[in-house]
Amino acid sequence: MGRKPARMYTRVSGHAYVRKEYMGGVPGSMITIFDMGNLSAEFPVSLSLVAKEACQIRHNALEAARIFANRYLVKGVGRNNFHLKIRLYPHHVLRENKLATGAGADRVSSGMRHAFGKAVGTAARVKRGQKMLSVAVEGDNAEYAKEALKRASYKLPTPCKIVIDKGEELVTA
Repeated sequence: MGRKPARMYTRVSGHAYVRKEYMGGVPGSMITIFDMGNLSAEFPVSLSLVAKEACQIRHNALEAARIFANRYLVKGVGRNNFHLKIRLYPHHVLRENKLATGAGADRVSSGMRHAFGKAVGTAARVKRGQKMLSVAVEGDNAEYAKEALKRASYKLPTPCKIVIDKGEELVTA
């Protein structure tokens, strides 16, 4: 049985389920690196991707946005001319009630009785107005950074906006 669609996990409801020491078999996060590019240089322009609504973002969506933004920036401005930072960590453990299908499933499956579910992944809980990704670049590469954040926002389940943290003023579309 495949994974359920991401739209089933985007809404924030109830308390966060984060105490991994009490759970057995929580899958690890897919996010491999949180800081990319040139980590030691100081860049004059910094842009951030900000959530417009509260939601949960699964770890695989965060990893997809990270890969997309990193690849676009490496191709556009070069490996040492930016600093990309992921500002979220997927703490919240997602559960799924596995239901048996096929012949004899009525004897094996108990339906919704005691339907607590098994851990299937992790998600980051995002508040409205919270920064999710940040990019620091030189002034002449600011448009590349803006486009990278815009394209990374397509991978995330919430509407996003791009804000300027520091540096020169950009014309926002």
